[in-house]
Amino acid sequence: MHPQLAADLAALPDLLETTRQHAAAFLDGLDQAPVVPARPAPEPAPLPEHASGLRDALGDFTARWEPGLSASAGPRYLGFVTGGATPAALAGDWLTAAADQNSMSSLDATGQHLERETVGWLRALFGLSDAHHGALVSGATQSNTVGLAIAREWLGERRGVSPAEDGVAALGPVRVLSGAAHSSIAKGLSVLGLGRAALVTVPTLPDREAVDPAALERALQEADGPCVIVANAGTVNTVDFDDLRALAELRDRYGCWLHLDAAFGAFAALSPRHAHLADGLDLADSLCIDLHKWLNVPYDSAVQFTRRPDLQARVFQNAAAYLGPLGDTPDLVHLTPENSRRLRALPAWFTLRAYGREGHREIVERCVEGARTLGATVAALDGLRLLSPVHLNVVCFTLATRPTADRLAALADALATEVFLTPTVHAGLPALRAAFSNWRTAPEDVRRVGAALAAAVRQLPLD
Repeated sequence: MHPQLAADLAALPDLLETTRQHAAAFLDGLDQAPVVPARPAPEPAPLPEHASGLRDALGDFTARWEPGLSASAGPRYLGFVTGGATPAALAGDWLTAAADQNSMSSLDATGQHLERETVGWLRALFGLSDAHHGALVSGATQSNTVGLAIAREWLGERRGVSPAEDGVAALGPVRVLSGAAHSSIAKGLSVLGLGRAALVTVPTLPDREAVDPAALERALQEADGPCVIVANAGTVNTVDFDDLRALAELRDRYGCWLHLDAAFGAFAALSPRHAHLADGLDLADSLCIDLHKWLNVPYDSAVQFTRRPDLQARVFQNAAAYLGPLGDTPDLVHLTPENSRRLRALPAWFTLRAYGREGHREIVERCVEGARTLGATVAALDGLRLLSPVHLNVVCFTLATRPTADRLAALADALATEVFLTPTVHAGLPALRAAFSNWRTAPEDVRRVGAALAAAVRQLPLD
């Protein structure tokens, strides 16, 4: 063993304690740290030739890279839809790295048994029936892609072919219908060989991002053969929900596959006050839910569910002498694109075990209340215009006059030390979006964001 490796191994308890103290100090400073520091990237350094050890590497990281890290784990990072890591999830992630398990095979099975228990807990958390089977993947894009891959195989089953065996060319033209599909749907269709052009945008209801069921039915009537319907439970800009029961009826009537993108909208099911929004989650044939959003586990983590695990295994099965057979309960290696990955379920297991349904319901309801408070602040501010009612946890707004992309970018830049917001376009207008999903966000943070927003709007140049 190299002498420096041996020295670090011998000193590992002290080195880990130093690292723990460093991480704790970083987290303790999140409330006061600039949310997005205005700092250029350091100049690239050459690969070290000689070993200097963990302590020296930590010092270099602290000096060169840490000052530029955003406070994305903190309470005022409202860009994208970004959760943090609950204390239990953070502990689970640390233990994930320490144990370094590849949980894909029954030959070393404890990890995948833990994942199955975690998936079962998630199924119960969202009110899904036992008909739904699932596995963990890296995020919503991968979850949507896995669901579409299963849908692709289902289309082949209808047409007497198997795209997994015969190739996508055997399938013929495919139509994927949606009202306001997330960009990951088009990306997934590209990856799967179905093509972005397969996605057909169906008209939405007036002043909504929810698909018009009547328009969807007309599109189904015009289609030549079975289609895939992509429904939304929580759109990105306004957290709008499709009428899932109406779409499920159309699925049954016209013989379609219903995929549901519920990346963060599924969490409405945790709150009795908002569960009606997610009514019908269980009706989907495949379902995407992102965990590093509102479950507040570290990146990268999502879950996918489907009612057709047999088709899922047909798509993702991997034949090798060192892997277990498919059987009635396939190893995880046969269910997702990855042959190897870390024990991704452990942070989710820890946070669910530590805080249960009650704790995660409180996070959801506090985030929704924060969004509604900020939405009321925006509506009352001269110079800003709310673009949609606050349905759940996202506030979408623009400038009342001359809402150009450049002026909104200037507003976001002026706010960056206090709050991070992401740009978007809604109803043809450049806008900003504040998404509440971090477990640390408190009413004081919402007041602080509102005050910063009011000050920045007042100082925004008129030209």
